[in-house]
Amino acid sequence: MDRIALVAGGTRGAGRGIATELGAAGWTVYVTGRSTRAGRSAMNRPETIEETAERVGAAGGRGVPVRVDHADPDQVRALVARIEAEAGRLDLLVNDIWGGDPLTRWGVPFWEHALGDGLALLRQAVETHLITSHAAAPLLIRTGGGLVVEMTDGVEDAYRGSFFYDLAKATVIRAARGMAEDLRPHGVAAVALTPGFLRSEAVLDHLGVTEATWEDGIARDRHFAASETPRFVGRAVAALAGDPDVARFSGAALSSWALAREYGFTDVDGRRPDWGAHHAAHVA
Repeated sequence: MDRIALVAGGTRGAGRGIATELGAAGWTVYVTGRSTRAGRSAMNRPETIEETAERVGAAGGRGVPVRVDHADPDQVRALVARIEAEAGRLDLLVNDIWGGDPLTRWGVPFWEHALGDGLALLRQAVETHLITSHAAAPLLIRTGGGLVVEMTDGVEDAYRGSFFYDLAKATVIRAARGMAEDLRPHGVAAVALTPGFLRSEAVLDHLGVTEATWEDGIARDRHFAASETPRFVGRAVAALAGDPDVARFSGAALSSWALAREYGFTDVDGRRPDWGAHHAAHVA
């Protein structure tokens, strides 16, 4: 039976890593976002949904790129209708829509943060998730036994350093808990999931390194030694989605490093980074 996933916000970063690892597990993955070969989103990054879909195919699955603005309910409903028409089912929804980096200010109190940027961040990183889950839930329920993964940053209650950023990341954790309650009677699970220090394309660019030379970035940020590739959290999602007893986690806030211990997977280089332990010992 073909397993069908929607990775919403799969253009780059964790979303791309998740889509690729689902491909390695043989899934068909609908990859959505606003950056295509025909034009970039406001993020103005070079990565595209077509490239992610090609990586899904190269890994062994089937990638289907669909340009979608997840802030537009009509576009999202059309996407879900297309998935139902083409695949007849939906087994996994990953909400990894973000786009908030240009809208976030660090080290300032909330009243000095541009209000328009803060509210736009919440629309981009919270409302998009709710719109997508609202549209996709009926298809997940009809399929049965599915999973919703809300991507976040952190599993602890500690303040994340920027008011609107913190509010967005904490809200999607709470959303996963609420969705878990409503979906449980229908046999569908929902969790929140955080990566550790992610070696995303933007982070590699910021530190002036590539994935092949990433360790050179430790000289600029010593915590980078505990970083992980986007495929590490991708393996976490693939493990959860392949677990017939995933309902035991429903409503929980999970991490890539804890799930690596639970399921026994490693990163692509054979390491098993543990950002939680590193943060407790060297950052907190």
